[in-house]
Amino acid sequence: MNQPDVYWARAAAEEVVRAFPDLPVYTVSSGISPSGEIHFGNFREIMTQHAVAEELRKMGKKVHFVFVWDEFDALRKIPAGVDPSWEAHLRKPLTSVPDPLGNYPSWAKRHEAAFEKSLAELDINVEFRYQTAVYESGAYDDAIVKALRERETIAKILLSHMSEKSKQAKEIDEADFIASYYPVSVFSSFTGKDTTEILSYDGDSMLAYRCQETGKEETISLRERHIVKLAWKTDWAMRWADMGVNFESAGKDHLSPDGSYDVSQDIVKSVYGTEAPLSLAYEFIGIRGLGAKMSGSKGNAVTPGALMEIYETPLLLWLYFRKQPFQRFDLAFDSEILRQYAELDAEVEKLRAGKLSEPDVEALRLAGADTLSNKLIPFRQAIAFGQIVQWDVDKVVYMLESLDLHYDRASVESRLKKAQAYLEKHHPEDAVALLGETNRFYRSNMSHDRLGLISKLREVLSNGEDDIAKLEVLMYDIPKREGMSEEEKKKAQRDFFKDVYQLLIGKDTGPRLSTFLWATDRERVLGLLQTDL
Repeated sequence: MNQPDVYWARAAAEEVVRAFPDLPVYTVSSGISPSGEIHFGNFREIMTQHAVAEELRKMGKKVHFVFVWDEFDALRKIPAGVDPSWEAHLRKPLTSVPDPLGNYPSWAKRHEAAFEKSLAELDINVEFRYQTAVYESGAYDDAIVKALRERETIAKILLSHMSEKSKQAKEIDEADFIASYYPVSVFSSFTGKDTTEILSYDGDSMLAYRCQETGKEETISLRERHIVKLAWKTDWAMRWADMGVNFESAGKDHLSPDGSYDVSQDIVKSVYGTEAPLSLAYEFIGIRGLGAKMSGSKGNAVTPGALMEIYETPLLLWLYFRKQPFQRFDLAFDSEILRQYAELDAEVEKLRAGKLSEPDVEALRLAGADTLSNKLIPFRQAIAFGQIVQWDVDKVVYMLESLDLHYDRASVESRLKKAQAYLEKHHPEDAVALLGETNRFYRSNMSHDRLGLISKLREVLSNGEDDIAKLEVLMYDIPKREGMSEEEKKKAQRDFFKDVYQLLIGKDTGPRLSTFLWATDRERVLGLLQTDL
């Protein structure tokens, strides 16, 4: 699927059509277990599927894009921050576990709702398939019976993908494994948990099991009591066959040799008589600027919703779409995000100038970035200007126009919100604020000449100068001296700006001084710039 002159998702779509020619509908599938918050790493799976689905549509194909919630899975771990009493629900289906906060019908629905909301905001349209409802409807009954009848075949497939070292470590005797293997689990009628042992199967629909917690035994008809679930590799294969899936990407661990995909591929062919979908292995994504490793089980996963607080939709999507699935990239809560915004802005300019390759154009198109204005306010400026005027859009627009900087208003409105969240939620230490009292220590080390420049600035401000453009000129003119070389002027200006910043905010650098002086409380500024203390 790697064609350098063709967008990666287009190449994948073309290969899907070659593998499954002339289908009336092409099915693209994705699936996640809602055992915890759905984090940005899981998000790459659906982004990969979405890109391929869109390319299939662009080729004139009808596409069925299904997102499967594996909510009939058992709860295996309680994340940090959840009441320890919830351990009583371990091994129950995710839809049978109560929501700890009581706001949703179940543990599963809480996490599903948050992720579905993010997809809607990103305008990614999928059909959601809820596995608990499908299992309980009986729709999978025939497939479960088929798997049970072919349990020896499935056991042999599993063994064929195990290394000898792994078999030895697990102390597996192949004959015993084949004879005792059942590709299903049963949720006990007595506890609701899958801590059960299958005792026998009659070759049709009757299954006997023992509840390990209570010691009680029961024989059920799996066509009447829908408490039986396929083991996940068999479940994956069954789902491919049931929905007729033609494409589904997966994490690189699943597509490693003898990994889950290889096992399910053999099962779907040998047991269900169909071909596995084409797939792409995707690399995992890094995160920057949050310190400790994120994970759903620790209760501190980075969700798409958290990313969307600081990332504009076109930028977030573009970061996923521009890289081939096997390429790693980082999402950022630190200053790297400033570079990412700037890089997108530069790509949009190149697009307008016709200087991009087809793959780069397609990545922008899929992300919706091709419709962006070419007058985007730089994210760095949104942070700098926004905090000066408490994120007031009208005041920022006025400041920008006063400095002959003309950006699209929609861009200003959008990026101010993201900039505010970036600064206030993740980098409050970088926020600019006037000192509460005079910086006497710094002032005591300033020379007579440098204090003289501060006095000139104070005089200008005391006279009521309130034009941003004029303040801009004055800020550069005040430190100039006749006969200075260009290099000497620049150094004098840098030194002057540093002095002003130190006296006002206690830092060597800060926001654009002309706009900061215009927007900040004038009386407080004059008090901090006093030189005759």
